Order: sequence, then structure tokens, then C-alpha cells
Amino acid sequence: MEHVLIIHEVEDYEAWKKIFDDAAAIRKHAGELSYQVLKYDNNANKIVHFSKWTSIVKAKTFFESPKLVEIRKQAGVKTPEFVYLELLEAGML
Repeated sequence: MEHVLIIHEVEDYEAWKKIFDDAAAIRKHAGELSYQVLKYDNNANKIVHFSKWTSIVKAKTFFESPKLVEIRKQAGVKTPEFVYLELLEAGML
């Protein structure tokens, strides 16, 4: 399983979340399987988007596309940091 961790600050969480939700179909079509949205405990506009993807290549292609660059601008995203991860091990305690 491949994962993507995105950390970014947004101008307004509610505005960002609407655009994020509206993009669900294009994320799914691009290969996103599931996601979690988290916020920093001391900053409601500092968002973490953690998601599972069918492949790192598909995730990079999607997130680096001109269409997504424009969507991020519209959503008020400030300088996102992308971390592409490959699962080595998982467990439950």
C-alpha cells in the first residue's frame, strides 16, 4: 500500500474543505483509496491530509498536475509539503 502525507496551511479551513470534498471524485479516479484529514492542535488552519493510493506514480502525477496546482490556489493552500511513503509494516496493539 502506498501513502501520501501532505502538510499545508490554508487560509480558511471551511473554504478549503468544501473544495477538498468537491474534488473527491477526481481524487478517487486518480487512484486515491482512502484519506484522513487532521489538524494541528494549536492551529485549525494547519492541515494534514494522509491518504492511501494505488501507486506512488499515480499520486505524484495527480498532485503535481497543473489542474491540482490551480485547485490548491483556489482553496487557499499555502506551500504544501508532500511526502510519498511506501508501507513497510502495519499492526494493531
